Amino acid sequence: MAEPRERLPVGQRRVGELPTVSIGGPPRTTASAWALKVHGAVANAFELGWSAFQLSPMETVTADFHAATGWSVFALPWRGVPVAQLLERAEVAPRARFVRFSDGEVYDATLPLDEALAPDVLLAHLVGEHPITRDHGGPVRLVVPRKYGWKSVKWVSEIELLVDDRPGFWERRGRPTHADPWRGERGL
Repeated sequence: MAEPRERLPVGQRRVGELPTVSIGGPPRTTASAWALKVHGAVANAFELGWSAFQLSPMETVTADFHAATGWSVFALPWRGVPVAQLLERAEVAPRARFVRFSDGEVYDATLPLDEALAPDVLLAHLVGEHPITRDHGGPVRLVVPRKYGWKSVKWVSEIELLVDDRPGFWERRGRPTHADPWRGERGL
C-alpha cells in the first residue's frame, strides 16, 4: 500500500502495531508504586505518585509514531498528562533550556525546552482505552510525536530541567540530537 508522502517519512514502512523494542527491560515497579520526580532548574521541584497522576487533567493526542529502525505506526491515540502542564507546576527557571526524561535506570533522552512544551508532548498511560503495557513503556511513557521513537522514553520516572544540553542514551552513541523523521535524522 502506497502511503501519502506527507505522512510516511522517507525510509519508513508502515506496520500495523507497535513492535516491542527496548534498552534494558521494564522496571520492577508496579503502577501503584510508580512515582515521577520533577526537578532541576525549577522553583518548585515535586514528586507525583500514581494516584495524583491519575487525578491530573488528561488529554488525548492521536499521532503517528516513527522508529529510527524504519517502521511507522499511524494514528495511535495516546492519553495522558501534557508535559507542559507538569512544567508549569514546576515553575521552570528562566535559565532552563532543556528537559531530560529518564527511566531512572539506563535510558534517557533530552529535548529543547520549547519542544518539550509542544501541546502534543505527553506523559501517556493509555493507548486507545487500554493501559500501556509494560513492554511498551507502561505504566507511563513519554510521547513525542514529531521525533523518532527513541525520544519517547519508556517507563518515565524523572523529568529534569537543565541549563545546558545533556546528550541522551542514543545521542551518546552517535545518533543526531534533533531526531527529526522528516529530515531522516536517524544516524548510525
